[in-house]
Amino acid sequence: MRNRNGRWALAMAAALALAGVAASAEGKALAIALSGNPDTLDPQKTTGTLTFQVLKSVYDTLVEPDKQAKLVPALAESWKASADGLSWTFKLRKGVSFHNGDAFSSKDVKATLDRIRDPATASPSTSEYAAIAGIETPDDYTVVLRLTKPSAPLLSTLASGWSAILPKSLIDSGWDFASKPVGTGPFAFKAWTRDHSIDLARNPKYWIKGSPKVPGLSFDIVTERAVLVQGLLAGTFDFGDEVESADLALLAKSPDIKVAKYASSLVLVLSINTSRPALKDLRVRQALTRAIDKQKILDSGYAGGTPIGTFDDPQDPYYKDFTGLYPYDPARARKELEVAGYDFDTVLDLALPQNYPPHVKAGQVYQSYLEAVGIKTKIRLVDWSTWISDVYTNANFDLTVIGHTGKLDPDGRLDGYGTQARYVRWENPKVAALIEQARGVLDFSARKKLYDQVEEAFAREAPFVFLGAPTVAYVTRKDVTGFIKTPKLDTYDFRYTEKK
Repeated sequence: MRNRNGRWALAMAAALALAGVAASAEGKALAIALSGNPDTLDPQKTTGTLTFQVLKSVYDTLVEPDKQAKLVPALAESWKASADGLSWTFKLRKGVSFHNGDAFSSKDVKATLDRIRDPATASPSTSEYAAIAGIETPDDYTVVLRLTKPSAPLLSTLASGWSAILPKSLIDSGWDFASKPVGTGPFAFKAWTRDHSIDLARNPKYWIKGSPKVPGLSFDIVTERAVLVQGLLAGTFDFGDEVESADLALLAKSPDIKVAKYASSLVLVLSINTSRPALKDLRVRQALTRAIDKQKILDSGYAGGTPIGTFDDPQDPYYKDFTGLYPYDPARARKELEVAGYDFDTVLDLALPQNYPPHVKAGQVYQSYLEAVGIKTKIRLVDWSTWISDVYTNANFDLTVIGHTGKLDPDGRLDGYGTQARYVRWENPKVAALIEQARGVLDFSARKKLYDQVEEAFAREAPFVFLGAPTVAYVTRKDVTGFIKTPKLDTYDFRYTEKK
């Protein structure tokens, strides 16, 4: 089931860049079945949740969320904002090393943040750092961020996976982080056999004493349900994510298996390119929303979940419920299309990311619901890199199915919307202004009033069919303990995981 021939040769080549890091000979690596293929291993050039589920084990950030999503020290031991909110001072942890042997210092933080702020990096997260006007490093273990204005989301951005700290020496040399990541994290990169597997080795010099507890992680890309289920039952895999609801009952019967479910912060959507002639009319987008039975798609395409009506997940403290605005009503949807003068001969391009089987399955169900009200679609399967470049960046699509990663602060999800900059090409200057205003408001109640207006506009103008926040199941063998799911970001923390 898992052919590893030839992988160790790749591992040896990669190890030349990772002096001082070796896997323990004691025990076996934790075998993880990953539900899809990462698009890159560069944390600053992706928005893919799957990628961060791997890279959480390779990199650290200055701060990080604990189990309750409270931000706590990581590579920064402490931080303090000035009274006017225009500067943040971080005191860094001493004695930390990168996997290549470099000592961690303030120069690495500055180089990393400069890299992600540089338009040449082509990072999808660059705008989240726009408030930073300059970065000072008065000594090796102090970093001062100077801001153009107060920024409520800044600390949450620095705690997110795309703020992973990279070594300055490798940034300067043009290192290929996309295929050979180097961080300070609990595990060091060994090998990546694309479309097949990723191997990581324990970092024996990790700054959290006693962690990690397993000698390595082996991520196998498993997109076939039968392979996942049989592998978990046979013990080939120790961990499997996003197990479909139809398979959970079978797995739960095994005395060797533990099943866990959690409410994800992912926002599942049918994205609508509002700049396309057939989809500019609000009445058409409203009809699309009424044509969809959200709960049935959550149950059949995913593993269940909670329907939503706007661009936020129900667990978020800023969430406001708009699910009743456009309830499932196919007869009314058809009438609205007729009143809007919709051309029923139009065939809409429905672009689906083929490396995410749940999105493909959901896309097929969407197609059937839309056809029931007279909307024709043609499914176009695209690989992930094409989806990012062609669909997400260049808006070459009519409809697409995707999930937007959870964020520690609403701004991370909302930034840039209301302008043509985002892939749904929805223009709403008022919304854009409200998002910008909320970014500088530190008081929760005042921010929530602004976000309530933003979320209502999303709900009413329907640049997406907002499907829901999925219920996600993961499965472990009974001898696996200590696994943590990172709140909001839905990434995996294996620092404390043991296999007894």
